[in-house]
Amino acid sequence: MLAILARAPESRRAALLETTLSTGDSPAQKPRPVPRDPGGTHRPATGRVLLILGGAALAVLVGAIALSLSPPVKKIDRLVDEALTPALAPRGVSDTEIVLGMASPFTGANRELGSGMRAGVEAALAEVNAAGGIHGRRLRLVAVDDGYEPSRTLPAMRQLVEKDRVFAVIGNVGTPTAAVSVPYALRQRVVFFGALSGGDLLRRTPPDRYVFNFRASYAQETAAAVRWLTGARRIAPARIAVFAQEDEFGESGWRGATEQLRARGVDPAGVLRVGYRRNTAEVTQAVASLKERARSVDAVVMVATYQAAAAFIRKLREAGLRQLTTNVSAVDADALAEELAGDGKAFTEGVFVTQIVPLPSAHVPGVIRFREAMARHGGEARAGFVALEGYLAAQTLIEALRRTGRDLDTESLVATLEDVRHLDLGIGARISFGPDDHQGSHQVWGTLLQPDGTWKQVAQE
Repeated sequence: MLAILARAPESRRAALLETTLSTGDSPAQKPRPVPRDPGGTHRPATGRVLLILGGAALAVLVGAIALSLSPPVKKIDRLVDEALTPALAPRGVSDTEIVLGMASPFTGANRELGSGMRAGVEAALAEVNAAGGIHGRRLRLVAVDDGYEPSRTLPAMRQLVEKDRVFAVIGNVGTPTAAVSVPYALRQRVVFFGALSGGDLLRRTPPDRYVFNFRASYAQETAAAVRWLTGARRIAPARIAVFAQEDEFGESGWRGATEQLRARGVDPAGVLRVGYRRNTAEVTQAVASLKERARSVDAVVMVATYQAAAAFIRKLREAGLRQLTTNVSAVDADALAEELAGDGKAFTEGVFVTQIVPLPSAHVPGVIRFREAMARHGGEARAGFVALEGYLAAQTLIEALRRTGRDLDTESLVATLEDVRHLDLGIGARISFGPDDHQGSHQVWGTLLQPDGTWKQVAQE
């Protein structure tokens, strides 16, 4: 090979070298079919052995060529850099920066969820950056709007990973959108961390290697709601109905509720289930169906976002129905309270929401730090439940990045996360992961809406 390059005219040398480095072929050889053995196993052609050489062997070869051919040295240096840089510098990581991504709704009916998560994550990043970053690297978030529409999620994820070159994704909002983003993240080997979703598809057994959840699942939340209704409020299990969004988000909550009802002797086939379409607040038919069965229903477990939930509760009350309602944390309790509190006590009474974080007004160290961070870095954003979730999820990832050390890559981060045990964020519940459990918290809090639009923490049973 060296002899061929030495005899070649200078104008031909770089082309020969580039062909060799990119294909592994000797310039004297022509492509030929890859032979197969009788069992169908591929045997690589001799001329393609360079394809399996490691980076060190490639560097030695190029160095030898460079010594004998001085004119193409710059060309050789560029090729070596291109060949070795991906292995040395993980996507989204430089000497001074770690870039994170988020694909969430910042427009449309669920924009408050995306805005809240982004505000909480950015407050946590700003705090660590003000203290010098992680091992000398600042953290930066790139956020892309997917409108809570799965059809927009893949382009958003591709922009983050392939164009913006983010190291990891944090705080994506939505279960239906996760059905698109999770498979993509797994194909790209990108850590998908702390999504605002309690969906089952993010909680497989065994867990997907690159998917880590901060929060409890929707099934755990609706199970807690059923326990509150049947325990603290003495509602007969057979008199509980379900109102759920008509997609995987709603399905996850439905499964948790019906598992608890089945355990209490209720056949899920007999449970009244009504719903609505994603990104709408069209609940007229759901209310009509419930009104027909009103005499046999005392409570409704809801799995809905805030506009649909508010519309459903308002129409129930306007129809003179006083059933207790519960909802999961993805409703955005602060936004729901704003929608209902102005309509009077009749609309706020009997509204219960499960939470996966404490009250944002709680006097515990982690929440106090959150409020201080939001005051310094949150701008006009509300320091509410959703922002607190984003803040705590980001703090968990920040701690894992710190523990991983300066030599950071995706696989080392995964190993660090799976080794986190009993991380104390100052919220009363410890965060733990493991190879068989990629959900950090299993804690669910119960809150009851007050007439003035605030939330009061209550016992679930």
